[in-house]
Amino acid sequence: MISLQTNVASLQAQHNLNADNKFQGKTIEQLTSGYRINSSGDDAAGLAVANGYRSNVAELTQGVANANDGVSQLQILDGGLSNISTILDRLKTLATQSASATFTGSRATLNQEYSQLITEINRQAANINLNAGGSFNTLLSVYTGGATTAGNATISVDLSGARSAVDATSLGLGTTNVLAGGVVLSGNTTRIDAPGGAFVKGSAGTDDQTFTFNVFANGSAQTITATIAASAGGTSLSNVLSSLNGQLNKYGLEAGTDNNGLLQFSGASAFSVKDNGTLAAGTALLTGPTGGSAENTSNYIVDGQAVYATGAQTLKFQTSSGSTTVVIGASDSEAVAITEINAKTSGLGVYAVVGQNGGISFQGTNSFSVNASAAGAFAAAGFNTSAAQSSGATSNATSAIAAIDTAIQTLGLVQGRVGAGENLLQYSINLAQSQISSFSAAESQIRDADVAAQAANLTKAQVLTQTSVAALAQANSAPQAVLKLLQ
Repeated sequence: MISLQTNVASLQAQHNLNADNKFQGKTIEQLTSGYRINSSGDDAAGLAVANGYRSNVAELTQGVANANDGVSQLQILDGGLSNISTILDRLKTLATQSASATFTGSRATLNQEYSQLITEINRQAANINLNAGGSFNTLLSVYTGGATTAGNATISVDLSGARSAVDATSLGLGTTNVLAGGVVLSGNTTRIDAPGGAFVKGSAGTDDQTFTFNVFANGSAQTITATIAASAGGTSLSNVLSSLNGQLNKYGLEAGTDNNGLLQFSGASAFSVKDNGTLAAGTALLTGPTGGSAENTSNYIVDGQAVYATGAQTLKFQTSSGSTTVVIGASDSEAVAITEINAKTSGLGVYAVVGQNGGISFQGTNSFSVNASAAGAFAAAGFNTSAAQSSGATSNATSAIAAIDTAIQTLGLVQGRVGAGENLLQYSINLAQSQISSFSAAESQIRDADVAAQAANLTKAQVLTQTSVAALAQANSAPQAVLKLLQ
């Protein structure tokens, strides 16, 4: 049928042309975007799955960055621990040098460097935040993703607690030294090494704690007083020791704590020390409640009578290197007698100082004997031969060596935890990168356009579109044939 009202062929041509245009447009869209799915209408189910994969890739990509940051931080810790290990080697050298009984140098000089290195360990531990309570002295968690639960997506490196802190106290080195054996005052059982302790509280000048030292230093016997000034809030242990040492080091003496946390005094010099009485309750004393006294038991000691009595006396000192005789005048005071004795005996390594409870104490680094010509100020029982050292000159150094050995083991365990953490994070990075590749491939399979297929489709769409246009033109001209019938 020939109809003027309805050009069915034209309508069909228009419909197919619209379809061809849509086909061509979709093909161009996929080729230009690179995606098969450009909107949810293209493949709603596929888009949901692809978006899930894309989310996983985003999580894993940031997880890899987190892990790399973690590795970098652990490498910083590793470098700091290596540095502290080197310091421990030097401490071991100093302690070993001091531990030799044949060492003839100054142990105070060795201990000065030793103490500085202890302080340096604390500084470096704080700088890498691996001191007690530091920001990395904890359970470190690094979220790397790629798992169905947060636990499986997290790498943990446990650097928590005292076992992983590397400051001097945590390593067990805070109270060590390489001085000659130190002495604790008699009757003292007061530990002062508890963290956060504050000492000598009260009013300055009224509640101060003082210690009197009789010491042979700088060529003569001297009496000195070391004072810890009281304050309302008290003073920390480190500041107490710093204050005491500021007053004592010039005389070759050193304040510290022994392995039981008690206040001790050390030095190669002859000395005696006495706590000058008790203070009011609540002042947080550094020593026991009844005061106390001590002599330098790292030396050999002979004590005269507790109360010096004047009287003519001849003393003969004998050591392995020689002997000397000292004549004491009948009216010589204790101070004069001490000066006369030291003038003759110091060359033999024997020195006289006021004893811990009065009288005169003879002290020497080597064994010696003293003979008195008659009963008197020096005629005490057992006076002739010096008492053996009760704490050897090398005892602190040997204790320090044992402590350093333990510290080395502790530090090694911390280094092991840090190294294991670096490896765990690296393994996690490798897995995450593998997962990123897999998830990306899966997303690509669903969402990316097949360029080769779409290029062929574009050619097909272009041909169909051109054909449809040509057919539409023919369909539109077909009704003109009616005019032939009307001629």
